[in-house]
Amino acid sequence: MPVTVTLLSLCQALLVSGNILLIAVSPLIGASLAPSANWSTAPVATQWLGLMCATIPASLIMARLGRKRGFVLGNLLGLVGVAVAIQALRNQHFTLFLLATWLIGIGIGFGQLYRFAAVEAAPAPLRDRAIGLVMGGGVLAAFFGPWLARVSRELGEIPFLGSFVGLGALYLVALLILAVTRLPPATRTHGEGTPRPLGEILRQPTFIVAVSAALIGYGVMNLAMTATPLAMASVGHHFDHVAATIQWHVVAMFLPSFFTGHLTARFGASRMIVAGCVLLVASALAAQIEAGVMGFHVALVLLGLGWNFTFLPATGLLTETYRPVEKARTQAANEFLVFSTVALTALLAGPLVSQLGWATLNALLIPLSLLPIAILAWQRLAKAPARPHISD
Repeated sequence: MPVTVTLLSLCQALLVSGNILLIAVSPLIGASLAPSANWSTAPVATQWLGLMCATIPASLIMARLGRKRGFVLGNLLGLVGVAVAIQALRNQHFTLFLLATWLIGIGIGFGQLYRFAAVEAAPAPLRDRAIGLVMGGGVLAAFFGPWLARVSRELGEIPFLGSFVGLGALYLVALLILAVTRLPPATRTHGEGTPRPLGEILRQPTFIVAVSAALIGYGVMNLAMTATPLAMASVGHHFDHVAATIQWHVVAMFLPSFFTGHLTARFGASRMIVAGCVLLVASALAAQIEAGVMGFHVALVLLGLGWNFTFLPATGLLTETYRPVEKARTQAANEFLVFSTVALTALLAGPLVSQLGWATLNALLIPLSLLPIAILAWQRLAKAPARPHISD
C-alpha cells in the first residue's frame, strides 16, 4: 500500500479524534448554554450543517486546486472555528458557540474526502483496501479522542475550554502531516472531457443504492450516537461512562475497516450493506433491553458495526458510478445528500430523546434501517426477467 495512503490514514485519525471529542462535549456544552433542553444538541447539528455546506464547495475546490490544498484549507478553517469556540466559552455565549461548531464542521467537510483521495493514490485493484485503511485510522481515534475529552475537560477555570485547545492541536498536527504528503494534481485525478448530465448520473441504480446505504447508515448511526450522551446523563451515568461508551462505539465503527474491503471484494457490496442494515436493527433492539452501562455499550457497538458495513461498501460502489471528469460533481452530490441528512438527525436527536426516551427513539430507527434492503430487493425484482405467460 502506498505511503500516501498511510499518511492519509493518520490525517483521518486526527480528524476523527476531534470529532469524537466534539461528540462527547458539544451536547453537554449545549445543555449548559442553551435556553432550552430542546436545543442541547444544536451545536452538534450546526457542526453537521457546516459539513453539509462544505460538501459541494470542497469537491469543486479540490477539482480545481487539488486534494492537498483543499485539505490544508479545511484544517485552517477548523482552526478558525476553534478560536471562535474558545471565545464563546469565555463569554458563555450560545450563539457564538453555534458559529464555532459550524466553522469546525466546514473544516471537517473537507476532511471527509480523505477516503476518495486514498482511492486516487492506490492502484485500482486495491481500491476497497485503501478506503478501509484510511477509515481504519479511526481506531487510533477511538482511544485518543475520548482520552483527550476526559483529560482536557477540566483544564483551566472554564469547563471544556481545554477541549478546544486540544482540538486545535490536532488540526496543527494534521497540517504538518499534509506538508509531507504527496498527492497527485487535480489534472491527473479529475480528468478532462465532456461529463454526462448530473441527473443521468444520479438516476443510475448503482448510485441510488450507494447513496441510500450511506445516507441511512450514517443518519441512523448519528441520530443514536448524538442522543447517547443525553440519554446516559438522564439516567445518572457519569461522564466517564459516556466517554467509554462512545470510545467502544468508535472502535466498532473503524476497527472492521481493516478487513471490510476484503469482505466486500469476496461477498459483494450488496450483501455487506444488507449485513450492515441487520446490525443497525440489532442495535435498536438492544436499546430496548435495559439502560445500564452495558446496555448502552452493546447497542453502540452494534451501531458502529452497522455503520461500517453500510458506509464503506457504499463508498466503493459510488466510485463505480462516474468517469474521472464527473468525479467532483458526483462526489459533491453524494456528500451533500448524506451529510444534509446527518445534520438533520443531529438537530432532531435532542428533542427526540428528551420527549420520546432512549428506547422509543431506537424503535423508530428500525424501519429506517431496513430501507436500503428494500431498495436492493426492489432493484433485483426490476432486473428479473418476466416469466412467460402460459395459457390453459
